[in-house]
Amino acid sequence: MIHPSLKACLALLACCGLLGAPAASAAAEDPAATATALVALQAQVRELQDIEAIKRLKHAYFRAIDSADVALLKTLVTPDVEVRFIGGDYDWSLKGREEYIEAVGRNFNSEVIAQHNGHHPEITIESETEAGGIWYLHDNFYNLRARLFTTGSAFYHDRYRKVDGRWQIASTRYVRHYEIVTPMKALPNITVNYLAKHGRVVDRDCHKDALCRDAQ
Repeated sequence: MIHPSLKACLALLACCGLLGAPAASAAAEDPAATATALVALQAQVRELQDIEAIKRLKHAYFRAIDSADVALLKTLVTPDVEVRFIGGDYDWSLKGREEYIEAVGRNFNSEVIAQHNGHHPEITIESETEAGGIWYLHDNFYNLRARLFTTGSAFYHDRYRKVDGRWQIASTRYVRHYEIVTPMKALPNITVNYLAKHGRVVDRDCHKDALCRDAQ
């Protein structure tokens, strides 16, 4: 006989849509069905936990790049991460954590202002250690050295891998959905700029290919 509290729990799960009403009814009367229902519930909860963990991972990613926090970014990507970002006048093609960290350090420097927001996540858990995701990007980027303001959007296509119990970004790519680049005749009245104090001081703009390989 099933304990009344377990019956109540199954009924609550059915009401919340986490367990179908027929499955809950069968589980309430049959111990074997109860075990099956609980296994299914555990799998659903695990998947929801993984989706939430990946959302938090991507949120931290945006925070890391906009604040040039390369120490944080290093914990968010796999050692073999692959990156491909294509815009109107740039093409970032990077392989490995060290290349990507260097690219972010160079380009999110003391002479830029950056704002990247990710929306509408579509996360698919494929196994206990593999997942995919699509994010809708909108960003604003002020290149104060070149006096250019860029705004636009794209769809990130990510691959995620769980390593030692933590999700990390294994690959990330986008092709611009739209992009608008506007020359600035005069710099805006900037009263606060975090990267001016915390970004790297660089001697050249590496925007086009991220690592200034085009200038070599």
